[in-house]
Amino acid sequence: MKQRIAVLGAGPMGLAVAYQLARDGHIPVVYEADDRVGGMAAHFDFSGTSIERYYHFHAISDHAFLKVLDELGLASKMHWVATKMGYWYQNRLQAWGNPVALLKFKGLSFPAKFRYGLHAFLSTKRNDWKPLDRVDASDWIKNAVGAEAWEVLWRRLFDYKFYDYSDNLSAAWIWSRIRRIGRSRTSLMKEKLGYLDGGSATVLEAMRADIVKHGGELRLKTPATKVVIAGGKVTGVEAAGEFDAFDKVISTIPLPYVPRVMPDLPPELLQAYASKKNIAVVCVIAKLHRAVTDNFWLNTNDDEMDIPGLVEYTNLRPMGNEHIVYVPFYIPGEHPKYAEPDQAFMDKVKRYLKKINPSLSDADFIDMRASRYRYAQPICEPGYLDRLPPARLPVGGLWVADTSYYYPEDRGISESIDFGRKMAREAGA
Repeated sequence: MKQRIAVLGAGPMGLAVAYQLARDGHIPVVYEADDRVGGMAAHFDFSGTSIERYYHFHAISDHAFLKVLDELGLASKMHWVATKMGYWYQNRLQAWGNPVALLKFKGLSFPAKFRYGLHAFLSTKRNDWKPLDRVDASDWIKNAVGAEAWEVLWRRLFDYKFYDYSDNLSAAWIWSRIRRIGRSRTSLMKEKLGYLDGGSATVLEAMRADIVKHGGELRLKTPATKVVIAGGKVTGVEAAGEFDAFDKVISTIPLPYVPRVMPDLPPELLQAYASKKNIAVVCVIAKLHRAVTDNFWLNTNDDEMDIPGLVEYTNLRPMGNEHIVYVPFYIPGEHPKYAEPDQAFMDKVKRYLKKINPSLSDADFIDMRASRYRYAQPICEPGYLDRLPPARLPVGGLWVADTSYYYPEDRGISESIDFGRKMAREAGA
């Protein structure tokens, strides 16, 4: 039976929900506050360059993403590249990401290198995450790699990614991040990552067009203000001062927004959503005339840099003579640092990049921008999944999920597509 179903949010998960619903013969109507689709994967005009506000890359294990490319006839636009990783430590740029680089790494003893390497290797071979679900991540890593490798290679990554939450994270969640990169390799020595011609907008716009082609609708700059519930089931959505009736509603907006949009949910559900913690991000993008390094990903351990690392995007996806670098500052939204002006972050980035590559001058910087996202990264504490309400709520016709729901996997476009399509199939059945 054809159903009219509201979808809240036009990020990758919301688009995937609507994409599947429309292909299954239903009528999805997508509500999105932004003026474009994509959420954190949305593009913007960066002084003449169309690019994501926040960096994205693809691993060879991103099966759900690759399947959509096939369905949309976009597989030929996918390119796989052997990328490099680096580590900025003790004021020197060092190779990273393979056994030889680990052995040559300066500033770490051989026993510490061995323990670190063994832990990374075993993490990529592990498939069962359940034993790690209730284990604290920092304790798990410290016990495996020892105090020295923890201090040199891990502590600062935790401190500048998670701040006050760094001592209460699920080991299963951190393990999944290690495994994803570790398994995106053609050999022990070569990491292989992917990019799309045109970036994420290529697949996002194709999904949008496919939704419309199959009878769906997208309402941009139109956030849902209330999901109306009556008699134990959803009846519709209020937006732009009007009520629209729907058979079902699927929400993909960040969980902390849910209580204000669904105030009539049972109190225990409202409390569960309100209690979820998220890290915010201020992501600076710099466009330069020259490359900073030849690495795609560069971890940093430097007392003068309050970042866990940076991404030199054009070392994955070439963009002519322009070089694009993303520098994310992950900060709790309530932290005073998050309130600092964009210019303060951009000034830091220029200083950091010139320290890493002293040959850079001010003239090499073409443009810089800063983007902010309040709910960028859910904080997944031990046993996280057990404290999430099920995506299908005990309210007739209502599903609620965001990037938290594919724990222990890290947030990503492929994971969002996979989970969104599963919700759509369940709701459309």
